[in-house]
Amino acid sequence: MQAINAGDTAFMLLCTALVCMMTPALALFYGGLVKQRDMLSIMIQNFVCIGVVGLIWVFGGFSLAFGPDVGGFIGSIAPYFGMYHVGVQPNPDLGPNVPFIMVFAYQMMFAIITPALMTGAFVGRFRFGAYLFFIAFWTIFVYLPAAHWIWGGGFLATFGVVDFAGGIVIHTSAGFSALVTAGYLGKRKLAPGESESAPASLPLVALGAGLLWFGWFGFNAGGAYAADALAAYAFTNTMLAGSIAMLVWMFWEWQESGHPSFSGVLVGAVAGLATITPASGYVEPMAALVIGAIGATACYHAKHVQAWLKIDDTLEVWRAHGVGGMTGAMLIGVLASSHINQVSAGLDQLGVQVLAVAIVAAYASLVTFILLKILDGLGILRVSETIQQTGLDEPFYGEAAFNLWDMDRGRPK
Repeated sequence: MQAINAGDTAFMLLCTALVCMMTPALALFYGGLVKQRDMLSIMIQNFVCIGVVGLIWVFGGFSLAFGPDVGGFIGSIAPYFGMYHVGVQPNPDLGPNVPFIMVFAYQMMFAIITPALMTGAFVGRFRFGAYLFFIAFWTIFVYLPAAHWIWGGGFLATFGVVDFAGGIVIHTSAGFSALVTAGYLGKRKLAPGESESAPASLPLVALGAGLLWFGWFGFNAGGAYAADALAAYAFTNTMLAGSIAMLVWMFWEWQESGHPSFSGVLVGAVAGLATITPASGYVEPMAALVIGAIGATACYHAKHVQAWLKIDDTLEVWRAHGVGGMTGAMLIGVLASSHINQVSAGLDQLGVQVLAVAIVAAYASLVTFILLKILDGLGILRVSETIQQTGLDEPFYGEAAFNLWDMDRGRPK
């Protein structure tokens, strides 16, 4: 019987709690960036992922992602369905020093936040009932296979693909699915003369960004499954990449508009954190600075691609997460150090990383399109143009974001 390390287990308990906090933090981050009339609609979309994806994870999700490999594509559903055989005895292949149930819980938090990331792309256009079906089936048919391909012993893992904390599995899959969804739903319908950019509360965005950054230490360092040197590298790399990305994004924005913006500083930091995620456990700290700078540059200038595509990705999820995740994943092949985690930079590693990014991006985009087509065919996908202009909060949820002493009465939405 393998021994459980108390220190490693305590570390993973903390990391799991930090990643859990990131979904509510994302709700604050997105909620502050949208118009006041749609704040609750996007926040409930984020929070409800905890319930929907949590249940999927218990009843087959974990098993499909991490169960015994079936043909290289998916895990067997039988071994861990309903948490059968998910107990305290460590798994030698998944967290050998911590209870297996700890691995189950930690990975569940990753699965929960992934579909939530997409919500910023299609603000104010997606019916809530359809959204529930969408995230459930997206998790089953996109996230679980992608997780198995790389983390569960699937075919990409056999090619040598690595992804320390989800740049491909999480950010690339969610980013490209978000782009497809925003494009399929079409441009937002605004009232005459209304500006597209009218954040409800930048202080709320700052709170969400700060909590996301805080949680990201658990997101990345927890990938070591131990309180060891590898976790220390991932922790430090996370901080450095987010820090320099913030400054680089600010530089580009300052050059273009003549002034920095607070929202830009916050989004830049998130872009850097997304970029370092896949590489955090494979590179030296100085390389993390390079990755953060390149990631911020790539994400910032990806707006030209988005403009060319003419897709209304409301909160630019594809730019920050899709572009950031795939950039960091590919840079593993350029900057990885075998002194950190037995993965070396080189053409072979770069090749398999590029291949994995392309496969996951294409697969996620195709399946997302099919799911949207089915929901659209049922006539339950889109919100009416009138509600898009007046907001989803009151008609769909019977509530408003700010009702303290009717403080929002008479104010522009």
